[in-house]
Amino acid sequence: MQFSVPQFIEFESRIVGPLTIRQFLFIAIPSLASFALFFVLVLPVWILVATILISTGVSFAFVKIAGRPLYKVVLYAFSYSWRPRLFLWKMPVVHEAAPTLPSVQHQRQQLKDIIPDFSKVGKLWQDLTTRKEPIPQREKNHPKKSITDIQEQYQVFRRITGEKEVARRIDYR
Repeated sequence: MQFSVPQFIEFESRIVGPLTIRQFLFIAIPSLASFALFFVLVLPVWILVATILISTGVSFAFVKIAGRPLYKVVLYAFSYSWRPRLFLWKMPVVHEAAPTLPSVQHQRQQLKDIIPDFSKVGKLWQDLTTRKEPIPQREKNHPKKSITDIQEQYQVFRRITGEKEVARRIDYR
């Protein structure tokens, strides 16, 4: 069964011409605000304010810093500057009587309960690597196969180039 894996999931859809909806809003809102200010402010002040508003909107729409949009970088900068950065840690004061420490023997017994005994594993490994006969109840004694059994498992065939090759025959029945 094949599944289609979605690609390009990091990109927003282009909705308003070549712009995404977010880019369009970043440009449209300052433009509308500057249009409204045209009727309120004097011409030289309006030009200054409109230039600042529209350039900020265009930079928020298109500028990326380290792969992140500028509006997110500005948002992170404001959140960093407003968040407190002084962290104090006070050691908790315990007013209860100090508990008695367990004995060393008790601690060793607890460790023996937790940590498995690896001496048996080392002995088994040594037996497996040095013995020639099977270990009782650990290894099954497989009968040796005859040459006819081995020949049934492998097959000689010729490649297109003419060279002979031996490959294992696999039955999928």
